[in-house]
Amino acid sequence: MLKKSLRNTILINVGAFILFAMLEISGSWLFKDQYDSASAFYLWQLSFAVVIMVVIWINHFILIPIFYDKRRYFLYGILLIGSMFLGAYLKIYKSPSVVGFYKMFFYLIYTTGTGMAAFFLRRNMLIQSENAEKEKLQKEMELNYLKEQVNPHFLFNSLNSIYSLSRQKSPETPEVVMQLSELMRYQLESSKKDSVLLKEELEFLENYLLLEEKRLSKRCKVEFLIEGALMGLRISPMLLIPFVENALKHGAQSTNEESTIDISAAVKNNTLHFSVVNSKPSTVVESERKGLGLENVKRRLNLLYPNAHELEIEDKEKEYRVNLAIDLTV
Repeated sequence: MLKKSLRNTILINVGAFILFAMLEISGSWLFKDQYDSASAFYLWQLSFAVVIMVVIWINHFILIPIFYDKRRYFLYGILLIGSMFLGAYLKIYKSPSVVGFYKMFFYLIYTTGTGMAAFFLRRNMLIQSENAEKEKLQKEMELNYLKEQVNPHFLFNSLNSIYSLSRQKSPETPEVVMQLSELMRYQLESSKKDSVLLKEELEFLENYLLLEEKRLSKRCKVEFLIEGALMGLRISPMLLIPFVENALKHGAQSTNEESTIDISAAVKNNTLHFSVVNSKPSTVVESERKGLGLENVKRRLNLLYPNAHELEIEDKEKEYRVNLAIDLTV
C-alpha cells in the first residue's frame, strides 16, 4: 500500500512537471524570437518550470508536513514566503530586474496556491477513501461477529428441542434429528453468504417451526402466511429467525398453557413486510438464559439496511408483536 502510494505520488508530480513545462513553452511560443536561439528559449522555459515546481515541492513535502500539519502556522508562512522570494531571486539572478522579480514572485504565489489547493484536495480524498475502507472493514468484522453469535444461539435452541423430545421418549426424535441436520446445513452454508433468496429463508423458517411444533405438541398453534412475489428477491441470511425464536421463547416455551404464534411475510413493491405476533401466558416459567437475539438483529439491520428498514416492537399485556419492513432493493 505504501509503495503504491509513493509510486502514485511520484507519477503525479512528474506528470505535473511535464505538463507545466509544456504549458510554459506553448504559452511563450510567440515570443521565442526574442531569444538568441531555440535552445536558449527552451532552457529558459525549462528553468522557469523547475523553479516553480521546486518551490511547490518544498511546500508539499517539507513545509506542510513539518510545520503546517503541526500547527506551526506562523513559521510555516514565513518559510513559504521566504522560499518564494528565493525562487524569484534565483530566476532573475542573471538579469536582475525589480519588475521581473515581482512578476516572478506573484506568479509563484499563484502557482503555489493552486498547487496547495490541489494537494489538500487530493489528500482529503485519500483520507476519505481510507476512512471509508476502514469503516467497511469494521462493518464487515462486526457483521461477521454478529453472524457468529446467531450460529450457537440457533443451535442451542434446536438442541433444546431434541432434548425435550428425548426426555419424552418420543418416537419422532430420530426424524427431528434429521430435520435439525438439514436446518444446520442451510444455516452453515448461508452464513458464508452476504445474501440468500428470500424464498429459501422463509422455507427455513417454516421448517424450523415444524420442528418446534413437534416438541411443543398441541400446546402451540402456529400460523405462517406468505404473500406476494418472492422470485429473485434476496435478503441477508438468518435475519428473521431471531424474531421467531423470540416468539417461541416468550410464548409457548415459557408456559404450559396453550399459546398462539401468527407469522406473516408479505412482499409489496420489493419491500418485505414481516410480522410476528405471539400470545403471552398468564404465568411465565422464568428462564436463566438472557436472550441476545433481538439486540443482535437490531444491530444487523442498522448495518445492513440503514435508512431502508422499519422495526416496531410492541410488548402488550397479552401479546408481543413485531413488525418489520425491509426494502430489499438496497
